[in-house]
Amino acid sequence: MTGLAADPFSKEHLTGPGHPEQPARFDAAVEALRGLKLDPIPPRVASHDEIALCHSRQYIQLAEREIHGGFQELSTGDTVVSPRSFDAALRATGGALNGIDAIFEKRVANAFCIARPPGHHANATRGMGFCIFDTIAIAARYAQRKYGIGRVLIADWDVHHGNGTQDIFYADGTVFVFNTHQSPWYPGTGARGETGEGAGVGMTLNCPFPAGSGRKEILGAFREQLLPAAAKVAPDLVLISAGFDSRVGDPLGGFTLTDADFADLTTLVREIADQYCGGRLLSVLEGGYSLTGLAAGVRAHVEALQ
Repeated sequence: MTGLAADPFSKEHLTGPGHPEQPARFDAAVEALRGLKLDPIPPRVASHDEIALCHSRQYIQLAEREIHGGFQELSTGDTVVSPRSFDAALRATGGALNGIDAIFEKRVANAFCIARPPGHHANATRGMGFCIFDTIAIAARYAQRKYGIGRVLIADWDVHHGNGTQDIFYADGTVFVFNTHQSPWYPGTGARGETGEGAGVGMTLNCPFPAGSGRKEILGAFREQLLPAAAKVAPDLVLISAGFDSRVGDPLGGFTLTDADFADLTTLVREIADQYCGGRLLSVLEGGYSLTGLAAGVRAHVEALQ
C-alpha cells in the first residue's frame, strides 16, 4: 500500500494574506486523496542532527533564532515565516523520514508526503523560495546513513529549478539529481551546462524549457534522458520532488502539464524504482499554487503510485 505523511501542524506555518504558499494547500491536497486506500505515516519532529545531514549548524541556528525571534522573513532569502514555521519545517522533514523508514521496513510500498513548507530551494546555508529545510535532500542522506544504501536518484518536475537540492549534491557523486523546469524563471539556475563537479561530475542533469512547454518536452525528457541516466546510476532509492506548479493554469508557472501527464510521469518514475530498487520510492510535495490544480495533480500522482 502507498503510505501518506500528512501532518496538520504544517498549517501553523503562516505566510499571510495573498501569499501563494498558503496553509489551504495542505487541506486541498489532503481532501483530494479522500477515498483512496492509503497507509497513514505518523508525524514526528526531525532532530537538529538529522537536519544537519544537509544543512550547516550555523544556518539551522540562524533559522531557529530568527523565526522564534519574530522575523517575518528569513534574512537569507525570500522565505516568509511566522512563529511556528521552524517547528513546521522540522515536522515536514520528520514525516518524510518516517516515510523512508516505512519503505525500508516494508510497511508500505512507496509513500507521498504533503509537506509544508516546501524544500527544494534551500541549500546548506540558505533558506529561499518559500523553503527553510530541503526535505528531499535530507531524506536521501538519511536513507544512505541509516540503511547503508549507495546511490539515490532524485527527479524534480516542479516548474522552478530545485537549486538547493542541486547545490547540496553537486560535488557528491552518490545522488543523481534530475530537473525539468521553466527557464528563464526563478531562481535563475539549472542551465544544461550545470552537470556537477569533482566526484559529482555527470550526476546532475538539467532540462530547462521555455514557458508553454508541456507533455512533449517534459515527459519526453523523462523518457529520453532520465531513463538512460537511471540505467547508469542503478539507484537504491528513488525520490520525487513533486511540484504541481508545472500544471497548466498555475499562477506561478507557465508550463502546461495536465493531470494525465502527472500520472504518466509518476508511472515512469515508479517503473525506475521497480526496476532498480524493489519499488522503493518516496515523493515529497513541493510547489503547486492553484488550489484546484494542486488537488487534481496530487490525486493523479498518488493514484499512479498505487
